Amino acid sequence: MGTESESMLHLAAEAFKSKNFDLAADIYECQLACLGDPQSRRELMVKRADSLAFGGKFTEAFDVYRQASEIERLRPTHLANLIEYLSGTIRRQDEGERHRGNPCRAKEAGATVCPRAGATGCGYEDFSCRICLSFLVEPVTLTCGHSFCKKCLERERKEKERPVVCKECKNVSAVSDSLGLRVNVVLSNLLAKWFPTQYQAGQLRREGNGLYAEKKMEAALEKYNQAILAAPTDHILFSNRSQIHSSLKRHEKALMDAEMACRLMPHWSKGHIRKGQALVSLGRSEEALREYLVCLSIEPDCKLAKTEAYKILSDLLAPVRDQVPEHISDYTNILSSRAHIKNSISAPFHTLSPSSLSPESYLTSTLPAPERSPKENQSKCQGRTEVRRFDQCFLTKRKRRISEEEAKVELQGKNNDHKRSKSEPNEEPEYLSSVDTDLFDPADLECPLCMRLFYEPVTTPCGHTFCLQCLERCLDHNPKCPLCKEDMSEYLVQRKYCKTVITENLISKYLPSELMERQKIHLEEMAELSNLNKNVPIFVCTMAFPTVPCPLHIFEPCYRLMIRRCMETGTNCFGMCLGDDLKGFADYGCLLEIRDVKFFSDGRSVVDTIGKRRFKVIQHSERDGYNTADIEYLEDVKVEGVAERELQCLHDVVYEQAVYWVNSLKAEQKARIEGHFGPMPDKDSELQASPNGPSWCWWLLAVLPLEGRAQLPFLALTSLRDRLSGIRKVLLFMSQNRSR
Repeated sequence: MGTESESMLHLAAEAFKSKNFDLAADIYECQLACLGDPQSRRELMVKRADSLAFGGKFTEAFDVYRQASEIERLRPTHLANLIEYLSGTIRRQDEGERHRGNPCRAKEAGATVCPRAGATGCGYEDFSCRICLSFLVEPVTLTCGHSFCKKCLERERKEKERPVVCKECKNVSAVSDSLGLRVNVVLSNLLAKWFPTQYQAGQLRREGNGLYAEKKMEAALEKYNQAILAAPTDHILFSNRSQIHSSLKRHEKALMDAEMACRLMPHWSKGHIRKGQALVSLGRSEEALREYLVCLSIEPDCKLAKTEAYKILSDLLAPVRDQVPEHISDYTNILSSRAHIKNSISAPFHTLSPSSLSPESYLTSTLPAPERSPKENQSKCQGRTEVRRFDQCFLTKRKRRISEEEAKVELQGKNNDHKRSKSEPNEEPEYLSSVDTDLFDPADLECPLCMRLFYEPVTTPCGHTFCLQCLERCLDHNPKCPLCKEDMSEYLVQRKYCKTVITENLISKYLPSELMERQKIHLEEMAELSNLNKNVPIFVCTMAFPTVPCPLHIFEPCYRLMIRRCMETGTNCFGMCLGDDLKGFADYGCLLEIRDVKFFSDGRSVVDTIGKRRFKVIQHSERDGYNTADIEYLEDVKVEGVAERELQCLHDVVYEQAVYWVNSLKAEQKARIEGHFGPMPDKDSELQASPNGPSWCWWLLAVLPLEGRAQLPFLALTSLRDRLSGIRKVLLFMSQNRSR
């Protein structure tokens, strides 16, 4: 019997996962009939209630939840599915509303609408924090390049007990806590200069927070009053002042400020938390539950909202000992009373939009159609009837306010509207577009290293901003910030220099002509660096040959710069020459192509390259500490007729000699050679197809025990016949020495 019961419960769980909620509810109901243990019955009743709720049968669902609560008070784990479903429904409705697009609803509902307001704040889209959705205060730039308020990042790290995660790109900040969160100096100075009023409000906000931490509530309240006068459309200020009012037990004022925060920024989760807390303090639990559900629809991982929603739902589902007046069960009468409109539990399912924050909008709020399997669509009308009765199920559970209190609420609502109108701005707030254009000084956005307009600006963990290329050049020499000398070894380990998004956007948007001029200079520099005939970078080190791998260990600052420039220009090429005591480097060399680079934490790197073409140096020169040269490329002279046939015969003979010599090497020696240079290439099908000649010739020259000075003449030869003859002599000499 036990096995059969377990199978049925497993079937019910699978039905629930596949959204066949009616089947799951029926199975759980059948299994309940066989159970006598109260605890087991409670667990099964909760599962059945979940199935009914997800299937749209809310009246039955809450009856079952209440019955389960009569056995023992429900714990958060029992209500997790219900909370997730309610908040998820709000989220789905909100997404659907946004897809359909309805810009007029906020205005019709009386919500504060700011012209030119962006999605993240009222009029400060370019300078907003994606966490608090408000004006940036003490901006901190993460290693990914996105900027947020310092306090927002500190709160995120403290509340979630994990490294900071970027809200934009979801990257985890790899900088350790030892470096802390440093304010972006350039960006902070710009905000103070361009937006003195907002900057002043931010200063007052910080002072108010300090006084609040010291329990000086009245003084903190005064600071926030001043801040709101300076920035009357900042939802953060209203939210924080709501918290201060709550601490002073002024719950009505706390609710007013929380409502204003929600009107200014409907999609900000913390505003709804503040409103929920104020409503709980006023004894309006059902309305508070709605706010917590809205918060969870915006931020599903909000622990505080989940905890509070669990508490309220648990209380609502707890057994009621008092007698409920009969007239309360009349759903029509409840809707006709303005004082009880907000108490309707259908409100949590209303579309999340500015209009949903006005009392009038609750009159038209309806529940969405629940998620259904195809079979359940047949009972759609019945589901709608159940949905409309959902309010009644909740409201019959609690005593309601008397008519005198209704009149009080009515009067208070009018007073609140009057007070709120004083807090709202009488004229348009300060916008970036209204800032005097004289304030946009390109000197404010100059790199302190090159003294030019930022190009690809990068902000270090210590808060200083430089051009990407300027910073890399400095770090080639010393792993410390060029300005404050903060150690940046950990920053170097990442090898991830992301551009500061907000700074780059500001330059692009507000200094377009200066940016174009800066880009022109950069493109000219890149064009000069990418020329593989003039001023070609030269690595003075060893012999390199076409088609032969040449791994390099880069540690000198000048060569770090050289390799990086080769990669930035896209050529991925540089020349390799032997050193020369008189000229600096030899007159002949080989162009190498970078195949891969592996960086080390101290800035060193191992570069995997392979030979491409031979060249002759026309002019020796130097650039930024490394050698450069004007070059011309060398190609073998092709022959035809009798000369070609003779060349083929010579080639085959020398190749056989080369194979014989390689095979005569000791196994260990041969393995080391092949591990470094690879196996000896086969003969080419077309002898003169490559301008460099057969690849096996270069491989052999690279592995033969010859000094660089002896190998160099082979690189300069443009006659394949002469090169083969030279190799033949070397092999003959090697075989004679071995025989001795």
